[in-house]
Amino acid sequence: MKKLLTLFASMLIITAANAQEIETLAGKTSKAKSFGAYGHGFGTISALNGDFAVLTGAYGGVFLNKKWLLGAGAKSLANNIRVEAPDRPVLNFWYTGAVVEYVHNSDKLFHWSAGTLIGGGGVSEREKFNKGRDHVYGSSSVVVAEPFVQLEMNVTHYLRVVAGGSYRRVFGVGGLHTTDEKLSAPGFSLGVKAGIF
Repeated sequence: MKKLLTLFASMLIITAANAQEIETLAGKTSKAKSFGAYGHGFGTISALNGDFAVLTGAYGGVFLNKKWLLGAGAKSLANNIRVEAPDRPVLNFWYTGAVVEYVHNSDKLFHWSAGTLIGGGGVSEREKFNKGRDHVYGSSSVVVAEPFVQLEMNVTHYLRVVAGGSYRRVFGVGGLHTTDEKLSAPGFSLGVKAGIF
């Protein structure tokens, strides 16, 4: 019985020790931290107002128990989209909010994560000028909820490459030549996470 308990205890210790090493492209690295932090910068291809849209963004926060990120993030429209209106103004769109993310088996070379950004932002129709302030034709505050799912690969102990999909749902647009439905759309993102995992 003593031998069986000793064998069982040894197996648990070896399993726990192996599970704490992070698998990367370069092989296994140092032990993972139970408390860390990271940032994620990315670009997203999506649609806004029926046109092709590129959004850039970032989020980051504290990483708890190698599973949960609690933090904040933001996204904004990076390309010019003309609105179907008499003066053909340019659409301006941005949002920010709280981010919660669950990372499954973050120690493994390939793993997945899922989360959501919930917050608010603004949309406006404006004419951009090279000098001086833009002429704003109208603006509206919005509420945004954007759940996402991602696949991740550990490049090094401090760096991960990420690809994923999301669905942006916008609420509250008013007084503009666009609607909640025209600003709500799926998206595909590529990015990099860097930090202490």
